[in-house]
Amino acid sequence: MSVNRSLISPTTNPVLERALRDKLKRRSQTTGDLGELEPLAVRLGLMQNTLKPRFRAPQIVLFAADHGLAVEGIGSQVCRHTDKLVTSLLASELPVGVFARIQGLELSVVDCGVAAAVPPHARLLARKIAHGTRNARVASAMSLEQAHAAIRAGMEIADTLPGTVVACGGIGVGSAESAALVLSRLSGLDIRELLPMDRAVPSEVWAHVHSVLAAALARHHDVTDAVEVMAALGGFEMALMVGVMLVAGSKRHLIIPDGMAALAALMVASRIAPPVTDYCVYARSHGGDGLDQALGLFHASALLELGMESVDGTGATLAWPLIRCAAALLSEVADGEDPGPTLPSALSTAAPVADSESPVGAA
Repeated sequence: MSVNRSLISPTTNPVLERALRDKLKRRSQTTGDLGELEPLAVRLGLMQNTLKPRFRAPQIVLFAADHGLAVEGIGSQVCRHTDKLVTSLLASELPVGVFARIQGLELSVVDCGVAAAVPPHARLLARKIAHGTRNARVASAMSLEQAHAAIRAGMEIADTLPGTVVACGGIGVGSAESAALVLSRLSGLDIRELLPMDRAVPSEVWAHVHSVLAAALARHHDVTDAVEVMAALGGFEMALMVGVMLVAGSKRHLIIPDGMAALAALMVASRIAPPVTDYCVYARSHGGDGLDQALGLFHASALLELGMESVDGTGATLAWPLIRCAAALLSEVADGEDPGPTLPSALSTAAPVADSESPVGAA
């Protein structure tokens, strides 16, 4: 793997963290405490290694793929055909597209492995590894070579995306179930905790779903390496997101994972380079206990709890204004306040201040 743990730096920096907290404390003396925005602002400053975090050209990228588990009837009860979903996304017929435009997020859709042909579009990135994965109940979902090819494709996308923010979501029939398989195997959580029964779906349908997923886990019970687990049980959309997250973390860019597939990708990426999670702020487009359990694996919660049941990515578009506001607590100069340095004095002689085009600094 071309991005390894040595290329993603932890954000831990006691001197800078103390300076960030002091700056917020001085402001709170006149404005009052701003609750959860303040620790978020500190995290953003640590990500960018600056007292004045700013972001430019934020991107939201949705990764689409079909899954071989669909032949077992998995996913069809909660998701329409993947190619139709992609077409609706590109036509801005879904709330996520409208919200992204309103919030200034550039939305792209990546065809990682949609089974059907998707017509060309200016915002469609064609990176099809195959026309869907294989059925994980009877074989590995993808070969190890395909998994590595997909990770490399994600790295290439992250290298070419403008800006310093990338929100990620995975879509496709069977995506959530495949992600739950990966998370279950890597975390040890029971698959039923990650995909609890939805009361709106008949109990016999969920019994079938859980039976198929349990069989898939049993078939690949001896696979433990993170990338091999993803190849055996996961989807192409997860593998591309792994590559995106690794490169984004190496550039100290903000990552906003949204949904089960994105969290499964993050789990795999964190096994390759643990500090990648330092660069994440979490969003959610879905409710449910299963996603609660998945977020709990990262000791995290989402910024917003709106009870949505929407396309992954919608939650990220709604969380983005809060993230911008948290950064503004530190980067926007209050009336009459000294603009001050970008780094605390204890660090300014040890590390150069990044310019506006640096992937580490502020724009």
